[in-house]
Amino acid sequence: MPIQSRFATPTPSISLPSWVFNSESNDDRTTFVDAANPKNILSFSEFKQYSKRLALGLRRLGVKPGDRVLVFCENGIFVPCLFMGIIMAGAIYTGATPSSTVLELSYQLQDSGSTVLIASTNLLKTAVETARSTGFSHDHLFHLHGTGASENNKSHQDVRSWTDILAPIHDTESFNWFEPSDPKTTICCLNYSSGTTGRPKGVEVTHFAYVANGEAHLVLHQLQQEAWGEYTGRALCFLPMNHVAAQTTFMANCPKMGMETYIMTGYTVDGMIKHVEDFQITELMTAPPVISSLVANAKPVGNRLASVKNVICGSAPLAPALSQRASQLFKDDRVVIRQGWGMTEMVCMGSMNDPRITGSLASVGEAAPNSTIKLMNGSKEVTRANENGELWFTGPTLMEGYWKNPEATRETIVDQDGTRWLKTGDIAYVDSLEPGAQIYIVDRSKEIFKVKGFQVAPVELEAILATHPDIIDNGVVGVNIKGRDAPRAYVVRRPGSGVTPKDIKTWMDSKVAAYKRLEGGVIFIDAIPRTQSGKILRRVLRDYTTECGTRFTESFTLQYVLEGQGETGSAVAVALYCEEKTLAVEVLHEDLETLAFFADEVLHWDLDVVKIDHRCTRSIVAAVVNLPHSWG
Repeated sequence: MPIQSRFATPTPSISLPSWVFNSESNDDRTTFVDAANPKNILSFSEFKQYSKRLALGLRRLGVKPGDRVLVFCENGIFVPCLFMGIIMAGAIYTGATPSSTVLELSYQLQDSGSTVLIASTNLLKTAVETARSTGFSHDHLFHLHGTGASENNKSHQDVRSWTDILAPIHDTESFNWFEPSDPKTTICCLNYSSGTTGRPKGVEVTHFAYVANGEAHLVLHQLQQEAWGEYTGRALCFLPMNHVAAQTTFMANCPKMGMETYIMTGYTVDGMIKHVEDFQITELMTAPPVISSLVANAKPVGNRLASVKNVICGSAPLAPALSQRASQLFKDDRVVIRQGWGMTEMVCMGSMNDPRITGSLASVGEAAPNSTIKLMNGSKEVTRANENGELWFTGPTLMEGYWKNPEATRETIVDQDGTRWLKTGDIAYVDSLEPGAQIYIVDRSKEIFKVKGFQVAPVELEAILATHPDIIDNGVVGVNIKGRDAPRAYVVRRPGSGVTPKDIKTWMDSKVAAYKRLEGGVIFIDAIPRTQSGKILRRVLRDYTTECGTRFTESFTLQYVLEGQGETGSAVAVALYCEEKTLAVEVLHEDLETLAFFADEVLHWDLDVVKIDHRCTRSIVAAVVNLPHSWG
């Protein structure tokens, strides 16, 4: 049964630049500030002027409406000028993550068919190698120095500065940016999906969809003003600006709302806390790794975050326990870390938390303004509250389709009675079937696996693990051990913690049904692999098992099993995993009980500890030495 949003607002049929710069008057209000050097600022009028100069310069460079321009940049105050200038020229903006390798950047460059590439000076080595390997024109490769336009006027590594593209100021006085004849079908952005399950796909975003997303944010902003009273907002941007969450929020919506944005080149927890305090930041757009780092931060925060009013966490599920622990760092009880939900395929915003209402930390809020959702179970609509189904979405922010991939578009967008529905792939339920229904995301349909015929959602187990005081981050995947599927947890421990895999396994056993127990083991790692936006790369976690084959599966399962034999058993398992068979033998020699246990569990010899003699010991030791490489 379709559930409409409680909020409706008209969407003007204009270009994105016209929506942002709706006044031709000079506006000297500060729009962007370099957080590391706050003397570097851009006013609203300068933002518009640089964007127009770039747009006219791109036209003169030969860029035509519909051409793609790839931006490969770290965060900086001039990145929004690149974004808006490309779109003003009638071209299509596409942004690559700053951590991209030559292979990844080459894929996006070639898949998008971009004719111009602009890269941060710090990323120029990767950009130059990409251009060389793909045969990209060196004349259309430019670099951007992040600290200010005055430092951008020199070539670097024989690559021209982006300022070489800029048209003179006086030439832009009569320049009119591109205004599409049909904003509903004219693409302004080609944003690439995160690629958690395969290669990233280009998502075609139209001017109309982008403006509709902005109008929905204006509704949320008005509700925030009602909840807190009128105030002047200041935002801090540390999420990568190529990603839709930061792109839409900081390069379009904040300038439209007149909100100052302080831009960090990269994220550190200490840097974030310092900038919040120094600049009295009121708005934070975050992702789960940021929240985890806040909770794990050993330094007392005190009142340093007291200015913050709104914290939105998106891009990936946030465990309620983690949200609750982090919310305690903000001194005002009204500050609650609210989960957002959205997708690149709907520009960004799919749900919204009404700040006037105290909702569940597990909820991602209600349907975003102007949108409609429904839950599907196969070909049938879910008609009851609190029943799981795949979440479908429709609204003016829906993507045009996947770039050069009609098959993927047909698999994702379904036309029913003239309405285009996006099959999100998220399994969810709602607490009612009325407008304002709270949405609860269970997990991605592709990430749910079965144990003994029962469905297991990794997000559910991750949320429980997040409540453990010694766990600061975790990821769960299904693994196959000796023909049986089982959940496995990869865990990042709190620094200095002495918790063991057995401790966590035992603790978890008491909180879940038998089929959800971590029979696949508990593995300690330094960091959970995530996309730049915070989504867990489960395929990478699975690859740890797939690529290493039996060795990884068996050795770490052994480590977990041998925890039952205390420190000795753990030492044996670690020694074997590190290929130190001699050390493992020495440890086994010193502890007959573990020796017998090892013989039983690993070698499958039915032995009693009292029956182990020197001959038997020698046989076991020989067997250890001759274990196949997969054990060592």
